[in-house]
Amino acid sequence: MKALVITRFGGPEVLELQQVPDAHPAPEQVLVNVEAGGLNFADLLTARGGYAGTPKPPLTAGREFAGREAADNHAGRRVMGYTQWAAFAERTVAHRNLVWPVPENWTAEQAAAFPVNFFTAYFAYWKAGLLGQQNDSPGARVLIHAVAGGVGTAAVQIGKILGIEMYGTSSSEDKLARVRELGLQHGINYKQRDYVEAIKDLTRGEGVDAVFEMLGGEHVAKSVKCVRDFGRVIVYGAATGETPQLDTRLLYAKGASVHGLWLSYLSANRPLMEAAWKQLSAWLAAGKLNPVVGKVFPLEQAREAYTLMQEGKNYGKIVLKIR
Repeated sequence: MKALVITRFGGPEVLELQQVPDAHPAPEQVLVNVEAGGLNFADLLTARGGYAGTPKPPLTAGREFAGREAADNHAGRRVMGYTQWAAFAERTVAHRNLVWPVPENWTAEQAAAFPVNFFTAYFAYWKAGLLGQQNDSPGARVLIHAVAGGVGTAAVQIGKILGIEMYGTSSSEDKLARVRELGLQHGINYKQRDYVEAIKDLTRGEGVDAVFEMLGGEHVAKSVKCVRDFGRVIVYGAATGETPQLDTRLLYAKGASVHGLWLSYLSANRPLMEAAWKQLSAWLAAGKLNPVVGKVFPLEQAREAYTLMQEGKNYGKIVLKIR
């Protein structure tokens, strides 16, 4: 079968389309004929060899997909799913607990843009204590970094449902305008204004209840400066490529805390994933969640797709068309 292979560790140039052995499911897995794959920052890290647990190359790229379950005598059901490796191929396998039905009116591209973004965004609100009955902060405020990206646009949609006052950072006025249409109330162009100062001004010095942080480097400490008393910084990435920096003494004055969020780890917790899907699927049934697909590339142009993500120029989700 045809697959996108990481031939060695490096940038987008290490990606090649190759013929690889067919996929075969283990007893707890399902085999899926893949139609589209969702590109994530974790895929960039995997290609560079910087993602924890990455096998030695060559290996098939991709961790998010949409397609149809393989069936002997009929067209299988439409599904979207999550796996650690090998999603960017004509066929892939995934644990049956990490495969979900696709809403009837969605394209494969929309479905491929759902799992990683929306489960990550959901768990960010969960870690922040801002979900429903768990929400102990009426009128809560959240700062969402990279708000125009895949997880950012998902977080805005969920925040709108929860009634959260949302602040978001981006490098582009055009991107911020588009995210405002999704429900973002306060956009901050970090190229024009320091977001710590912007949050201080916009909240009249109070700060936010939580920050969704995936930049790394100096931004963990800067994000702590944005929270109010007992605020939480939810860290789920390091898109700058820089090691996160934080002097924990910065947490003392506010009783603030920093929480790690890694979907690869949480996805193995079946009760947690089932509870998340129960809520997400209810919102899907009500038509309240819609993945934002920014650009679709054919699999043959995967290098261009990875380059676009590497440059941080994408809006919403980048999707690869597999078949």
